[in-house]
Amino acid sequence: MTITEKILAAHSGRETVRPGEIVEADIDIFMGHDVTTPPAISMLEEQGIDTVFDRERIVLVPDHFVPNKDIKSAELAKRLREFAHKHAIPHYFEVGRNGVCHAILPEKGFVLPGTTIVCPDSHTCTHGAFGAFSTGIGSTDAAAVLATGKLWFKVPESMLFVVSGTLPEGVYSKDIILSIIADIGVDGALYRAMEFSGPAISALSMEARMTVTNMAIEAGGKSGIIAADEKTDDYLRGRARKAYTPVASDEDAVYVSEHMYDVSALEPLVAVPHLPSNGRPARELAGVRIDQVVIGSCTNGRIEDLRIAADLLEGNVVAPTVRALVIPASTEVWTDAMKEGLFEIFTDAGAAVSLPTCGPCLGGHMGILAKGERCVATTNRNFVGRMGHPESEVYLASPATAAASAIAGSIADPRDYL
Repeated sequence: MTITEKILAAHSGRETVRPGEIVEADIDIFMGHDVTTPPAISMLEEQGIDTVFDRERIVLVPDHFVPNKDIKSAELAKRLREFAHKHAIPHYFEVGRNGVCHAILPEKGFVLPGTTIVCPDSHTCTHGAFGAFSTGIGSTDAAAVLATGKLWFKVPESMLFVVSGTLPEGVYSKDIILSIIADIGVDGALYRAMEFSGPAISALSMEARMTVTNMAIEAGGKSGIIAADEKTDDYLRGRARKAYTPVASDEDAVYVSEHMYDVSALEPLVAVPHLPSNGRPARELAGVRIDQVVIGSCTNGRIEDLRIAADLLEGNVVAPTVRALVIPASTEVWTDAMKEGLFEIFTDAGAAVSLPTCGPCLGGHMGILAKGERCVATTNRNFVGRMGHPESEVYLASPATAAASAIAGSIADPRDYL
């Protein structure tokens, strides 16, 4: 079996499972945020369900519209807060010690190899970087999990992506996943588990691996997953909340398809509007005027990402025609960046540093685009109207490419600023 099949089999009390079968699996961790969990709470109340399956295995993180941008968002956050207090849920991360939920979960040691994780948010596939089966669900399924701790799944087919070679200077994990999505398309992995392996994946840090699995959903994937290794163990040392048992695919595991890539000649890429699959070399887009740069989100808002951006911005100045926004993904990242002096680098360059929030990524707040404006962002989606006006444009890129573009005032190749 593949790693995904093994995890689902173990959590549904079965020796084996095969793609297409329906299983009811135990859920190790449920995570919820301020947008999609309040509807689930309402459903529980409507059904007269006044208990949760296990308050220790529920993690609640207000992140999408925080700090609250208006009355409606304040009411959503209040709903989440009151639910956490009512059920004495200990793992509730209030503003001031919060962050983007997909940054909080691994930081705080909730993500472990071989486990099952669900959240009513599509980018829950991020946590597959640790060898976990982690996927987004809807609010109705979220209500079911909160009540029972179980959820049904159709076992997904698995696709294997073997990535070899050494990344050239100025090229990062964001470029790897953008190139893969450009190759297979936004529906190329529809309801499939995208399993990533190979020397180039092994060479990535855990933070960089999370960028890869984070965007599996942008290829239509049910999940993204990378087998745990020594780097996984190193990251979890001192973080993991309990012992874990890593799972790996069998040598004779069956995949619906296998894809081989060599990144040795890969260039910095930019996904042009309005699909994440529209990846093009940054150098081919040089000179495309921009109005805003966003460095952050669950895709590229970790400390490694901020360091990459700071390396390019140090000693340079953001173009006077550009608003550059830096949004650390969590309070921990915010604190580390401040202590390392990255804030001084950002502000000296003319960039603004925000509190942790999803903010502009979903067109929520803290960086909405007006009609006709363009933004280079380290986020994960560039759909029509994703970051504001339906006639605005979002270009997806790595932190390095985003920082270089902020300096140039137009899309730029980061290798020109290294």
